[in-house]
Amino acid sequence: MKLNAGAVTSKVWMGAVFLFLYMPIFTLIVLSFNASPMVTSWGGWSLRWYNELAKDKEIISGFLLSLEIAFLTACSSVVLGTLAAMSLHRFKRFTGRTLFAGMVNSPLVMPEVIIGLSLLLMLVSVQRLFGFPDRGVGTIWLGHTLLGMAYATVVVQSRLQEMSPSLEEAAQDLGCRPLQVFFLITLPLISQAIGSAWLLTFTLSLDDVVLSAFLSGPGSTTMPIVIFSRARLGLSPSVNTVATLTVAVVSIGVLAASVWISRAERKRAAEMAAAYRAA
Repeated sequence: MKLNAGAVTSKVWMGAVFLFLYMPIFTLIVLSFNASPMVTSWGGWSLRWYNELAKDKEIISGFLLSLEIAFLTACSSVVLGTLAAMSLHRFKRFTGRTLFAGMVNSPLVMPEVIIGLSLLLMLVSVQRLFGFPDRGVGTIWLGHTLLGMAYATVVVQSRLQEMSPSLEEAAQDLGCRPLQVFFLITLPLISQAIGSAWLLTFTLSLDDVVLSAFLSGPGSTTMPIVIFSRARLGLSPSVNTVATLTVAVVSIGVLAASVWISRAERKRAAEMAAAYRAA
């Protein structure tokens, strides 16, 4: 049996790419079970650093704060991103559309340092005028939402462009109002894109360092900032345990979302097939 040289080459190349991408993560997970206090020296298998992590209140509080901000960011980014995507998709021409589209997409191409610095200057000016807001969880959430909204808009808008308008038109012909069409037809059809956007913005917020460093204040130190500050003095193996737990949380979320999306897709396909047969 002759082997296809192109197929073999593509598989080898794909394997090399996956190895390059995931070998550092796998190495980090293995080193989280290292008994040696030296990160680069292997001292045998041990749960020592997981026990040390349980006593590290700074990292635990930073991790919990990062989860809280990431959850709030994902929810607000999906809502605002969906509204922006609907506006750009449905209304092809309106005054200021080009400016609006540019403002929505600009965080995708603008360096985070510039975004963080501009937000910091704006918040300081607002605080001097009105006495609020103080830098903390609220300002970090605001900055992460600004960035996450841009990603959510792109994801949802791409799904809207692929969606056929005939279903919405049929619902309107049957007497549905625009709000009913959105909640009964449009929203279920784009739910998978909304779920993907939620996971993407949650992950972006969870590991963001630059915006959090500019917008954080006393008592609002997120986990990435804690890790980054400790890296200057030399990393402890306990940081590997934090990264391992973060990878575990994100992986479980991605797997659960993948299962939910695949089941929803199969259910929607079955319902559409049943509707065609009934017609």
